[in-house]
Order: sequence, then structure tokens, then C-alpha cells
Amino acid sequence: MSIWIGRILSALVVVLLLADAATNLFAPDFLRGEMEATGFPVNLAPALGIIIAICAILYAVPKTAFLGAILVTGFLGGAICTHFRLGEFFTPPQIVSLILGIAAWGGLYLRDPRLRQLVPLNMV
Repeated sequence: MSIWIGRILSALVVVLLLADAATNLFAPDFLRGEMEATGFPVNLAPALGIIIAICAILYAVPKTAFLGAILVTGFLGGAICTHFRLGEFFTPPQIVSLILGIAAWGGLYLRDPRLRQLVPLNMV
């Protein structure tokens, strides 16, 4: 049962990341205001979209899921840090990034027995 919950949680993470990647790649003007507010020129949106897509694909493939989770966490951590740098604390982008990062590792933990052996959590 926990494996299926992990797969569903992981699939949700992948879908959200790919949706973000698609927006960056195909509709960067939609993100113009937010990107400029955080100090990123909109012409970097396609590069960010490619990075997000690579992270999502690596996370989705079982053989590279650990690497993908690490990269996803790094990317989301950078998003959180960007908002902290601007003096924003607990804003929706930060909260979404935090929840997405937790979901990525939670999904991987539930779907991959190797991670459960590495980090045995006893939830009694």
C-alpha cells in the first residue's frame, strides 16, 4: 500500500514540475512579473524550464530517482533562498517549494525500499 502512495505522490511531484517546466519553456511571458520581481530576466525562463524538466525526468526514472530527488531539492531550495534574499518569509512560492520538496522525498521514501533501509523511520 505504501508503495502505491509513494508512486502517486511522486507522480504528482513530476506532473507539477513538468507543468512548471512547460510554462518556462512555452509561455515565459506568463512568468515575466514574478521573474523580474525576483531579479531574473525572463530570457532565462527556457533554461530554467530545461533544468526543471531534467530534474523531473531523473526523479521519475527509478534508476536515477535518488539523483533526481537531490537535484529537485537543490532547485527548490534555490527558489526558497531567492525569496529569502528578497526579504520574503513564508510566502506562497516558498511554501509550495517546501511542500514539493517534502513530497518528493516522501514519495521516494514510500516507493523505494532501498531508501527505507537507509533511513529507517519508526512511526509508531
